[in-house]
Amino acid sequence: MKFERLDRRMRVFETAHDHSVLPGVHMVARIDGRSFSQLTREGAGFDAPYDERFRDAMVATLEHLMTGCGFGLLYGYTQSDELSLLFRREEDTFGRKLRKLISVLAGEASAKFALTLGRHAAFDARISQLPRDEDVVDYFRWRQEDAYRNALNGHCYWLLRGQGQTDREATQALRGISVPERQELLFQHGVNFNDLPSWQKRGIGVRFEDVVVTGENPKTGETVERTRRRAVVDFELPMKTAYGDFIREIVTRQ
Repeated sequence: MKFERLDRRMRVFETAHDHSVLPGVHMVARIDGRSFSQLTREGAGFDAPYDERFRDAMVATLEHLMTGCGFGLLYGYTQSDELSLLFRREEDTFGRKLRKLISVLAGEASAKFALTLGRHAAFDARISQLPRDEDVVDYFRWRQEDAYRNALNGHCYWLLRGQGQTDREATQALRGISVPERQELLFQHGVNFNDLPSWQKRGIGVRFEDVVVTGENPKTGETVERTRRRAVVDFELPMKTAYGDFIREIVTRQ
């Protein structure tokens, strides 16, 4: 069989299940660490419940995805071991093919995080297809609420572990405990949850802003100004309704 015929026949199997996101539909990618509980297990040298070296590796990975992979992105967000990316509504890289977007994002995130941290790490990826602007707002509010719950649960869990409880005992002790009760548990042991760093409770964002830079025209020697897009890391995100307004502005001004 000639190569051209063989190539055509086999590519049918490779592309038979290709799916592309419809034009005009928002795409938000969520990229999650795979088996990161093993990566950060006890004895691995990470502080619990939050480690700044781990945090900085996640932020570096988010910045890389935002600026170094050639995608048209509007906003990035990270909390715990996950990253979320909001694409421009009309982004058309790879013809919006899901398998291409997902595989490239997972590969880029895995490589950048592993190189930054100096340890093997892997991510998986998925893409939410959101028809309305408000769905995008709700998505990011959902992930920020998850960040808040992760922070509260993590601090309570490691408080109990520090008191000598096993993993099983600490998990069992927190089962069915309400949010106010968890906050009170921390408060009784000298931890005011409201005073903890914002990035732990609300996550970290990366957005773009336009900045004016001054340079010299090489032909005329005249001073010229140019507007450039710069990625900005935000460790002090707003929360709840204010965060929704923040995301809404990003979505609607594209």
